[in-house]
Amino acid sequence: MAIRPTKIPNRSFTPTQAMPDIVDIAVTTDGFSTLVAAVQAADLVDVLKSPGPFTVFAPTDDAFAKLPPGTVQTLVQNPPQLARILKYHVVSGKYARADLAEMEELTSVEGSAIALDLSDNFEVKNATVVLPDVEADNGMIHVIDTVILMG
Repeated sequence: MAIRPTKIPNRSFTPTQAMPDIVDIAVTTDGFSTLVAAVQAADLVDVLKSPGPFTVFAPTDDAFAKLPPGTVQTLVQNPPQLARILKYHVVSGKYARADLAEMEELTSVEGSAIALDLSDNFEVKNATVVLPDVEADNGMIHVIDTVILMG
């Protein structure tokens, strides 16, 4: 199954409209239903709706589908482990691709390092960023093609 870049709808905002936050973008964008369900199951919605700012490496539904059968269901039944994995996809601060160009790693809110490689493509650990720089009111989203795991 080929990974297709997720399309984020073009949005324009009047001065009275707020830019959507990270959670709002995920909820209203096709391809993130598994991530949204996981964030809800791990009780992280309020955190990701807070002012942050955060940078989120957001796996698509296709990325979750690459995990071994039953993995997502097992994680949903273990919210602390699920929260730990999801927090590994989040970094404090708002980082665009250009900000990350000279960095080799970031520290996730989970506490572990996330390796970066922007020499050829935009790689985050074992995942490729298929859509960088989706700006949110409380941070930045980079859409990735693989769920990244600690270790």
